[in-house]
Amino acid sequence: MQTRRQTRLNQLANALEEGRVLHLKEAAGMLGVSEMTVRRDVASAEDRFSFLGGHIVSTGEPSSSRAYFLHRENSTNVEQKRAACRVAASLIEPGDVIFLDCGTTMPYLASALSATMPLTVICYSVNVAEIICKKPNLKVILLGGEYHPSSASFASDESLEMLSKIGINKAFISAGGLHFQNGLSCSNFHEVRIKQMVMSRAESRILVLDSTKIGKVKAASFSALDGIDTVVTDPGITADQRAELIRANIKLVA
Repeated sequence: MQTRRQTRLNQLANALEEGRVLHLKEAAGMLGVSEMTVRRDVASAEDRFSFLGGHIVSTGEPSSSRAYFLHRENSTNVEQKRAACRVAASLIEPGDVIFLDCGTTMPYLASALSATMPLTVICYSVNVAEIICKKPNLKVILLGGEYHPSSASFASDESLEMLSKIGINKAFISAGGLHFQNGLSCSNFHEVRIKQMVMSRAESRILVLDSTKIGKVKAASFSALDGIDTVVTDPGITADQRAELIRANIKLVA
C-alpha cells in the first residue's frame, strides 16, 4: 500500500512526464499540501526530482517527443562542441557578466567555466543552469517564464524586461544555422526575442557553434550575420568558410 508521500511523488512524476516543470507554489497547490511538505518530498526522492530556481524538474530522461529532440541532439557532434567551447571559455575574464544561450552546445561551455574565476552568469535553460549552479564562484541569474521542453528553456515578457536592465560584457549565442546570405537561425521561435535582446545589450556578441552548422538554415531567423562580432567554432571549418567570415568582417576563433 502506498504512503501519502509516495502518492504525492507519483502525482509529481505524472505532472512532469511531458517535459514540464512546476514551480514550488504550483506543486503545493496541485497536491494540496504546504510548500515545506513538497520540499521534503522532493528531498526524499533525489533520484527522481530536483529543485532549480524555485522550480521542480525531473532528473530522469525526457519522455515526450518534444523533449526527445533535445535529448537526441545532445549526442551529436560532441567533440566539435567541446572543442569550440574550450576556446570560447578562454575568452572570459574575471569579473565578466556573461550570457549563456540555450541548446546542446552551451552545457559544454558551462562545464568549461573556471571553478575559481568570479563571474556573473545569466542563463535561461535547465541544462545550463544545473551545471553553473554547482560552481560556488559564480553568481547566477536564471531567467524564468514558460518552460519549453524542445530546448529545456524558459521564455517570457518578464525575462525580456529583466534583460533590458542588465549590462552584459560577453554574450555567448548558440545557433542551429549560420548562413552567409540568410544570417543566423535556430529551431525554436520562443528563443528569438531573448537572443535579440541579449545581442542588443552585450558589449561583445560571440557565436559558439560546431562547424557542421555553418551553411545551414533553420526555421527561426534571429539575426543578420553582422549581428555578431566573433564566431567560435572547431577546426572542422573549411578554408572557404573562413574566407567568407573574413569578408564579412567577423573575427574567427577556431
